[in-house]
Amino acid sequence: MKTFYPILICLFILGCTKQEDSSEELTPEPKIYFVSLSPDTIIDFKNSITLTIGYSDNNGDLGFDNPDEYALWVKDSRLDSADYYHVPPLAPTNHSLVIKGSLDIVLNSIFILGNGQEERMTLSIKIKDRANHWSNIVHSTPITIRKE
Repeated sequence: MKTFYPILICLFILGCTKQEDSSEELTPEPKIYFVSLSPDTIIDFKNSITLTIGYSDNNGDLGFDNPDEYALWVKDSRLDSADYYHVPPLAPTNHSLVIKGSLDIVLNSIFILGNGQEERMTLSIKIKDRANHWSNIVHSTPITIRKE
């Protein structure tokens, strides 16, 4: 019985350790990160680019059933405004769950805007969930566009 109390006190003290603040992990906003881009050099109007981003969302409400609802924002560094794209639901729409994964974005018909033979650009990307929370913005690695 004498050894039982010291063990019980040690377990109580260990059980009362301060937990790390995980409030950032539990935010409702989705989080994204740049994974890859391929190829990084293209011929204008000829090649497509596949951009891969990773995502995590604590309530699983990324993507929309309605194809007229746009969740993905992609901005070409050479332009003033972004393009918007539809993303289908990445988890069942009637459940709230933590989701993580990757999303491939295929961009077609990229072309040189000016009169030169070559241009460089980057892409900025963010995603919106069904509660209208926007993620952080991530940037791609540079892309070179050349005339054929």
